[in-house]
Amino acid sequence: MDREDFFERVWDLVAEIPYGQVATYGQLAGWLGYPRHARLAGAALRYAPEGLPCHRVVAADGRCSPYWPQQQILLLQEGVTILPNGKADLAHFRWQGL
Repeated sequence: MDREDFFERVWDLVAEIPYGQVATYGQLAGWLGYPRHARLAGAALRYAPEGLPCHRVVAADGRCSPYWPQQQILLLQEGVTILPNGKADLAHFRWQGL
């Protein structure tokens, strides 16, 4: 799979993440058959089409992007709990998806 195809498949997965749930970069990469390519999944989101719910993708430990402070606000608006340590509550809001 070339990079462009990988990016498009990541975008397709992100579009499926339900309202009020989150997925990790590693989950996305793993579902595509590339479990050790979480960073590449993250890179795909830098080039994501407008309107894609990229805020629903977090780091493996639930961390939100330090470069996107609105991410936590968007997750909170959807009912996702942000723990006192600033991480999304993956135990309750992780999308099991595929």
